[in-house]
Amino acid sequence: MLRQRTITSVASIPFIILLIWFGDPWFTFLVAAVVLIGSFEFYHMSPTLDQSRPLMCVGLLWALAVALNPHYEDASVLPAATTAATVISLVWLLRLVPREEAFRAWAWIVAGVLYVGWMLSYWLGLLMLTDGRAWVYLAMFTTFAYDTGAFFAGRAWGKHRLASAISPGKTWEGALGGLLSAVVAALAISKMPILSWSSRLDWWQVIILACLVSLFAQLGDLVESLLKRNAGVEQSGKLLPGHGGILDRFDSLIFVGVVVYYYATCLAG
Repeated sequence: MLRQRTITSVASIPFIILLIWFGDPWFTFLVAAVVLIGSFEFYHMSPTLDQSRPLMCVGLLWALAVALNPHYEDASVLPAATTAATVISLVWLLRLVPREEAFRAWAWIVAGVLYVGWMLSYWLGLLMLTDGRAWVYLAMFTTFAYDTGAFFAGRAWGKHRLASAISPGKTWEGALGGLLSAVVAALAISKMPILSWSSRLDWWQVIILACLVSLFAQLGDLVESLLKRNAGVEQSGKLLPGHGGILDRFDSLIFVGVVVYYYATCLAG
């Protein structure tokens, strides 16, 4: 499994670096693909929705429309799309879902839109900020550094469980190793001249950001573990060898995009 995990990471990271570097529309395509596949995996975990393909399609399109929100020049587009999707999904429940499962199915639809579509939309918003490309690199690869450090530190020294009721494999030692890796990676990335920051971050601002990324990356991982435990599945999918599904690989990024976006806007303000 470790070999597959390493091969998948080595193969995908250069691809992600190029898509971020070239910016839009390529990065938007990446986020859109992650939203669609991640939403499908999320809905596939629900036995009710798995039996209702048309309703799942409504959820996928709704999540995509929400994720692309930063690109809308007209502020009325998102409310209109959300209203249409709400009406269509509720009306469709009258035809395809037994009454005792209706609310549960609709709740899964809305949860997928918010959890995957809305949260990942912040990555597009982050790219559109001043020095957006640099912020995306800093946020994403600090997260990857945290995940990698936590994984190997946990394997080597993990003894004390972090949240045994949710994810037995997570340890405090792993979280500490991830934090140290995130700080080192963030400091290194923030000083890369090729990213052309218009104003350099102070070292203490980078360390604060690395701590925030580590905290919210871990929270994102635990939330996805809780969702899988409630759904009774071990992995969200099998698309990425060694990792599982898209949500298994990118779960830590779901909250990170939000916190880095607001951190960046606060510093800019």
